Amino acid sequence: MKVVKPDFYDRFRCLAGDCPDSCCHEWEVDVDDEAAARYLSLDGPLGDRLRQVLKSTPDGYSMAIQDRRCPMWRKDGLCEIQAQLGHNALCRTCREFPRLRHDYGDYVELGLELSCPEAARLLFAPYGFLEETLPGGEPECDPQLFALLMESRKQALDFLENSSLSMGERLAVLLLYAYDVQAALDGDELRSLDSTLLESAKKYALAGDISGFYPFFSGLEILTPRWKERLNARPAATKCREDLGCLMKYLICRYWLQAVADGELTIWVKFMVIACLLVNALGGDLPATAQLFSKEIENNPDNVDAILDAVYTEAPFTDGNLLGLLLGN
Repeated sequence: MKVVKPDFYDRFRCLAGDCPDSCCHEWEVDVDDEAAARYLSLDGPLGDRLRQVLKSTPDGYSMAIQDRRCPMWRKDGLCEIQAQLGHNALCRTCREFPRLRHDYGDYVELGLELSCPEAARLLFAPYGFLEETLPGGEPECDPQLFALLMESRKQALDFLENSSLSMGERLAVLLLYAYDVQAALDGDELRSLDSTLLESAKKYALAGDISGFYPFFSGLEILTPRWKERLNARPAATKCREDLGCLMKYLICRYWLQAVADGELTIWVKFMVIACLLVNALGGDLPATAQLFSKEIENNPDNVDAILDAVYTEAPFTDGNLLGLLLGN
């Protein structure tokens, strides 16, 4: 089994009380059944408190939010459960966040979620990948489909990081390349990725208008007041910043291989481009804005599904509009 991870993965450490945001802030944390059973059986004041705040739902247990924060989150930024019982007593969500694991049987990728501020800092700095081979693991995917996605993703990442085109032009080329890859997934030969796709992108681009992004995203579930305020400001589209490539690299690494489940890549690449355009338009400190986007969107499966459903039905997300925004039309 091959395991691949960013070279910063093992260096990651939670900032705890020094974190500018917190995974204990505003999120309702899902609690696995094993941890919930332990919490409900605890003696003493901590057990009494947990029995008050642990909420049972048809989907399982969660920690009830109080004053926009987990009730176990102390004023010093630390967790009362961890402080009293140790790290291993945390529920699975809290033990693992922000670590990601994508397991394809004989191939595993590890990563960090952008919704963590410290992870965002690492993801917006240059990094490479480490590989190691461990015993075990059997293929769980169509090997031909998986190999095609791996090869096309490699081409996409190489182009993103090494092309001399502007960032907007690179993203436009990648959007059209997704259609070439989709055709290959459907049985055609995979064509090599090169900048000649830019001419096609210019041909299909319309007058880009980002105004329609804001009512759509405002209609999704919103977690934080600051996200609502950013969307309500409705800033105009601007030229794609070069450090937007860090966000696209993260998105490609996280989502490109997800197409192995159903053979549908294009919707994921459109999701990536939409994310980049929105984060770019909202402006400010790009890692912080991307982290907020991730907290609001990536950590809410319903919001992600809503965007994937909308990429072919909502006017702001047509290829012509997206290409126009990327190319500054």
